[in-house]
Amino acid sequence: MNVQENLKRIKENIQTVCEKMNRPSDDVKIIAVTKYVSTERAQEAIAAGVNNLGENRDEGLLEKQAVINNGAVWHYIGSLQSRKVKNIINEVDYIHSLDRMSLAKEIEKRAKKSIKCFIQVNVSGEDSKQGLSREEVIPFVKALSDFKQIEVVGLMTMAPLTNDETVLRNCFRNLKLLQQEVVSLQLSHAPCIELSMGMSNDYQIAIEEGATMVRIGTALVGKEK
Repeated sequence: MNVQENLKRIKENIQTVCEKMNRPSDDVKIIAVTKYVSTERAQEAIAAGVNNLGENRDEGLLEKQAVINNGAVWHYIGSLQSRKVKNIINEVDYIHSLDRMSLAKEIEKRAKKSIKCFIQVNVSGEDSKQGLSREEVIPFVKALSDFKQIEVVGLMTMAPLTNDETVLRNCFRNLKLLQQEVVSLQLSHAPCIELSMGMSNDYQIAIEEGATMVRIGTALVGKEK
C-alpha cells in the first residue's frame, strides 16, 4: 500500500467536495489514524505530508512518539479511561473523547498546559457508542467554565456503520447544528469551532455537512495489526 498515492486520492476527493460546497479545501484537516499500523507506516504518513496522527491507546501513542519525536500533532481519538490520563495528557495536542465530568476533572488535575478537547457526542443514540446525548452537551459545556486546562475546541461523533447516506448525513448534520448552538453561547472556554467527524467510509459526506477534521485510517495507511 502506497500512503502517498492514497493521500493524493483523498486530497482530490476533499478538493472536489469542498468546491461543491464552496469551502476552501484547507478548512479540512486529515488525521491519519495510525492505531492499527506500525510506527514505520505512521512515519510514511508524515513523509507524505500528514502531520496529524490519531491514536486510541496510550501504549501505542507513546511507542510511536518515542520514535517520531517531533513533527507530529498528536490526537487521542479513543475512549480515555480516567486512570490512563496521567500517561498521555501532557503528550497530546488534542483529545477527541471528552464525555464525562470525572474525565474532565482528571484532565484538569494532570495537565500542565491547556488541552484542546472535543466533546464526544453519541448523536445516533446507539448503545454501542460512547459519548453524551445531544441533550447533555450544553449543560456539560457550561459546567466546564472553571476548568483552566480544558479548551472545548469542538464536537466529535462517530456515525453508524451503514451505507445509508441519509442516516449518515442526518448524524453529521445534527452534530453541526449542536456545534452552532454551542458557538452561539460565546463562551471563552468553548469556542467550539471544529467538527471532528467522518472516517474512511464516510468522510466525503461528513465534509459536505461541515467537518473540519476527518479521521482516516484504512483508506490512508491501511490496517496491519
